[in-house]
Amino acid sequence: MYLLGLDVGSSSVKASIVKAATGEIIAADFFPKREAPIISIKTGWSEQDPQMWWDNLKLAISEVMKKSQAKPEDISAIGISYQMHGLVCVDKDKKVLRPAIIWCDSRAVPYGEKACKEIGEEKCLSHLLNSPGNFTASKLAWVKENEPEIYSRIYKFMLPGDYIAMRLSGEINTTIEGLSEGMLWDFKEKKPATILLDYFGIDESLLPDIVPTFGIQSRVNEGAAKELGLKAGTPISYRAGDQPNNALSLNVFNPGEVASTAGTSGVIYGVSGKVEYDPLSRVNSFAHVNYTPDLTRLGILACINGTGILNAWMRRTVAPEGLSYAEMNDLLESVPIGSSGVTVIPFGNGAERLLQNREIGCSFHGINFNNHNKATLLRAAQEGIVFSFCYGMDIMREMGMDLNKIHAGKANMFLSDIFRNTLASTSGAIIELYETDGAAGAAKGAGIGCGIYSDHNEAFSSLKKLAVIEPDNNHKDEYQEAYERWKSILSLQLSNN
Repeated sequence: MYLLGLDVGSSSVKASIVKAATGEIIAADFFPKREAPIISIKTGWSEQDPQMWWDNLKLAISEVMKKSQAKPEDISAIGISYQMHGLVCVDKDKKVLRPAIIWCDSRAVPYGEKACKEIGEEKCLSHLLNSPGNFTASKLAWVKENEPEIYSRIYKFMLPGDYIAMRLSGEINTTIEGLSEGMLWDFKEKKPATILLDYFGIDESLLPDIVPTFGIQSRVNEGAAKELGLKAGTPISYRAGDQPNNALSLNVFNPGEVASTAGTSGVIYGVSGKVEYDPLSRVNSFAHVNYTPDLTRLGILACINGTGILNAWMRRTVAPEGLSYAEMNDLLESVPIGSSGVTVIPFGNGAERLLQNREIGCSFHGINFNNHNKATLLRAAQEGIVFSFCYGMDIMREMGMDLNKIHAGKANMFLSDIFRNTLASTSGAIIELYETDGAAGAAKGAGIGCGIYSDHNEAFSSLKKLAVIEPDNNHKDEYQEAYERWKSILSLQLSNN
């Protein structure tokens, strides 16, 4: 008995087959092998063709079925993880009307900001838990104003994961978790957010039907089964955005538990049992995978754009001789905590939500031409990234969250000892590293949804812990001194911006 997990990202589509009885990943693959293209015909625009997701999904499923030698009837259920906040519009024939506007597209920012101001900031935050910002509802408002002919033909709009489920089953539906990430769920009224739909003049009938995050949402139809080599009738029993799904993959479900990723961008994602929000909207609050109107489980998300992308830039620019990431990480060991007084502010990848959507750029401070070298700069960059994580955690703690343990996959920047030790020692949180990925998590989510597992504890009982990193209390003062210096420089930059 196997479970199939799909992870539809903006860079690639990954598929994993998990053996239900043991939780073992039997096969995994992704397509395309090079980063998927993003259409950007104007500054700040980011679009993708949903057909491309489907084409890559077909390739990924074909490969994992071959590698695992699984038969179509061996797949008991399918789970879907997907890039958050996107917009896909279809007509009555379920044909896509325009390229998807994806998560990193910023054209709708003015629409969200205006909505927050005119509805009232307190009203927006108390109902939606966030400013409407650049989320799905605001993107649809942009289409309504700028592409009225296309808007007039919209039958339903949906998120990327909803689109994949539609292609698999022929049915159009979404989840409360999905609605919340688009600013389309009212946490106060516990229903779709008519407060924002009415403001934008969007008819509620354009929303997909709501299905549970865990449960039989739909089934693979004959056409998709033939196209993908799957069995018709296979249930689709779980769906979630990539960050809530990453938390699920790490068995993070309850208040006080925290998940983190550190790829191109970085995320700290903590679970709260209370309806709460940051008054300055520097972090986002969404329904977690196990949220229901009767059980408050929110994912509080702090996102840092300049994470792995800064580390990669440093590798290309400061170490052009061709150091591997492992060699670069080893080089950092020669530099003391605090990088001998060099400080890096890492926000060079666009406007940062953490900084109230300000774009202050990346900057280096305290460089001495006689004392500092390549290794100093490389370590200072990693420390600067860590301090931005800690800054987000401080905001979450201001909201009353207890952040004592971080769950993360052993991947990307969590492969660096310097990164891990600095994060644990500066934040005071224990870090636990696990072997998992988003597609495998989605597969196990499907197992919960179709009843193979009784609950998440059973589903993730086989989750393999690879390492535990404790705070270094012997050097606590050095880490805190470097962090305080970082915060003071950031504060000065924000006051001048």
